[in-house]
Amino acid sequence: MVRVPAITTEQMAEVDRRMIGEFHIDLEVMMENAGRALAQQARRLLGKVLRERVLVLVGQGNNGGGGLVAARHLHNWGARPEVLLSSAEEDIKEIPSKQLKILKSMGVHVPRSSREAEFATCSLIIDALLGYNQRGNPKGEIAQLVRRASGSGKPVLALDIPTGLDPNMGHANEPCIRASQTLTLGLPKRGLCVRKAKPYVGALFLADISVPSKLYRELGVKTPIFATDTIVKLGE
Repeated sequence: MVRVPAITTEQMAEVDRRMIGEFHIDLEVMMENAGRALAQQARRLLGKVLRERVLVLVGQGNNGGGGLVAARHLHNWGARPEVLLSSAEEDIKEIPSKQLKILKSMGVHVPRSSREAEFATCSLIIDALLGYNQRGNPKGEIAQLVRRASGSGKPVLALDIPTGLDPNMGHANEPCIRASQTLTLGLPKRGLCVRKAKPYVGALFLADISVPSKLYRELGVKTPIFATDTIVKLGE
C-alpha cells in the first residue's frame, strides 16, 4: 500500500488549474484518464466484465464525464453498462455532453428515468454523480439515486469521492453513498482519510490522471506514486 499526503479541495482545484493553464493537460485528457482508470478498477472489483451489467450514475459535471468515459470502455470490453443521468441531457456540461453523444452513438442504453434502471439486476453500481466540489446534502434526483443505490445491496465503486461525503471534513451528509471502493484522483481529499468516513469510502485507491511530477513534488510527494501501476491502493 502507498502513503501519500491528503489535500484540501482548494489545493486540488489549484492542481487542476495548473495542469490546464501551465502544463496544457486539458480537461478532456484528465477526464479520459480518470474514466479509463475507473473502468479498470470496475474490472478488478468484479473480476471480469464480459456480459456483466454495470449501472453508471452520472451527474451533470466533470465527475459525471468520468463515469461516461468508464461506460464507454466497459462497453468496448464486453460489459453491458447502463447510464443513468441525474439531470436532463441539455443540462449536462459541454465536455461531459460530448462523452454522452459518443456513448449514445455506440448504442449504450440511457434510460429516460430512474424507474427504468435495473438496480436489482446489475453486478456493480458506479457513483459518478458529484465530485470534490460537492457541498451539503445531495438534493433532488441525485438524492433519489443515492438512496436507491444504498438500498440495492449491490457493490458501489465511487469516483473521486462518494456522493454525499464532505470532501474536506469527512462527515456524511444525508443521503450519502456507502461505497465498497473509492477511486480518487490526483491525490486523496482530506475527507476521505478521516476515520469517520471509512464506512462510506470503503477501500481507497488512487488513479493516475497525469499530474506532472513537478506538481507532486510541490505537494510533498518525493517518489513516483505510479511506478508499478496506474492505480494504487492507499494505506490507512
